[in-house]
Amino acid sequence: MDAALPAHIQALLSPKAYPDSPKDVELRQTHISYVFLADELVYKLKKPLDLGFLDFTTLEKRRHFCEEEVRLNRRLCDETYLGVVPVVETDAGVQVEAEGEPIDYAVKMRRLPEDGMMTAMLERDALTLAQLRQLAEKIAEFHASSEQSDEIDELGGFETAKTNWQENFDQTVSKIGVTISQEQFDGIRGFIDREVKQSADVFGLRAREGRIRDCHGDMRSDAVCFVQDSVCIYDCIEFNERFRYSDVASDVAFLAMDLEFRGYRALSDELLGAYIRATGDSTLPLVLPFYKCYRAYVRGKVDGFQLDQPEIDDQQKKAVAEGARHYFDLAHQYATHSTPPTLVVMSGLTGSGKSYLGNALSARLGAALYNSDVVRKALLGLEATERRWEPFGAGIYNPETTAMTYEALLSNARSMLEHGRPVVLDASFLKRQEREAARKVAVETNAAFAVIECTADEATIKERLSERATEQVASDGRWEIYQRQLEVREPIDESPSDLLRVNSTLPLSAQIDAVLKHLG
Repeated sequence: MDAALPAHIQALLSPKAYPDSPKDVELRQTHISYVFLADELVYKLKKPLDLGFLDFTTLEKRRHFCEEEVRLNRRLCDETYLGVVPVVETDAGVQVEAEGEPIDYAVKMRRLPEDGMMTAMLERDALTLAQLRQLAEKIAEFHASSEQSDEIDELGGFETAKTNWQENFDQTVSKIGVTISQEQFDGIRGFIDREVKQSADVFGLRAREGRIRDCHGDMRSDAVCFVQDSVCIYDCIEFNERFRYSDVASDVAFLAMDLEFRGYRALSDELLGAYIRATGDSTLPLVLPFYKCYRAYVRGKVDGFQLDQPEIDDQQKKAVAEGARHYFDLAHQYATHSTPPTLVVMSGLTGSGKSYLGNALSARLGAALYNSDVVRKALLGLEATERRWEPFGAGIYNPETTAMTYEALLSNARSMLEHGRPVVLDASFLKRQEREAARKVAVETNAAFAVIECTADEATIKERLSERATEQVASDGRWEIYQRQLEVREPIDESPSDLLRVNSTLPLSAQIDAVLKHLG
């Protein structure tokens, strides 16, 4: 028994406290919860804490937030969350799900398979790209269907993000010199001050686009489990709507940051690229550094809270302090690394892999992303994924509409570049005059310029286009379109300093590294 634990928590270490009489009971702790693993079931109790951003100090509050935890987590992990059960003091001792006056409440869950946990799969190098894309698509579907309202817009908007940052700084002043250095604290604070002044228009645009939603709020790899052919995302924030109501970018940035924290930058690129592909979210990359920094900072702050808890032994404190320092190091990197105004033109035939690279590259660069298929259909009032199997150069792909599409791409790029933001344009750019027009925009906005031509062998392209025909994507590219593009394209003979050819059959990380090296 651990004398630092409350009596009823110690009592729950006994199998006799549970109705199913499990063979073994294991206690795991987070900074706000006691989690009991009892064979195939899990019981999660909330610590009676008041940390400012959460308050579990009364029995009624703990019950309420247990019920909220079940309700909210069923959105992404329905069959795992079984309900809320009482913890009761009986003549026979403390019992779970017994008759009597409750002394506490627990969330009752099915135990998820340990070998399906994303963290475990990462450690044994078992996570496939197909599973990562499945995860990205599930997150995208969740964000598209999650609740949206005026209240959520107000509470989850830019003003709340600024409030959250101020709270972060207030709550970590005491940790300067312990888990975060003064230089890091000042550097991150300076970055946030600049973002507040310079990026309010982008945050406002995202709010108007409906990007503020009732999100998960704590989306990290140890909250993801792959179960057979499905994926469960659990353990969302239930205790503070201010942390859950947010730009969807905050959710996906958390998972990307978590992968990078664990040393899986290539998987972060794949995740973000797949999410952007599924959502068509062109301004997401612009706010990723802000939200990645926020998420890393919050994790460093939360780890630091554990240093003040008496039940955490010295060995654990050493480990959490090291983890907190690592998070603050990462937050500082996000705050101090940025891409200067740059216009990157992704060029290539349909199926060449330019969108696959362009999506992930925009996320890495923090660049606005404009895709010609999405822009074209938006100009015509069509949904991005509405299929139009038009002949080459006909229907919505006639020369007039194509010219209008390229004009819109360059107009969007000019606007972003004039505000000092990098841009990735994803289109075929088959004609020399289209590429020259893009170069002119870069010159006139004092931006760096690069043309990235993606290539692949015909067998790979044919396979990609065949798969694309069954997917919900913006592109209407298919084999006959590829063949016609091959006939009419004008050779890319730009200056060697501007042009980079990338083999898109290489791993995505190798493609991105090649582009970054080219950009200097």
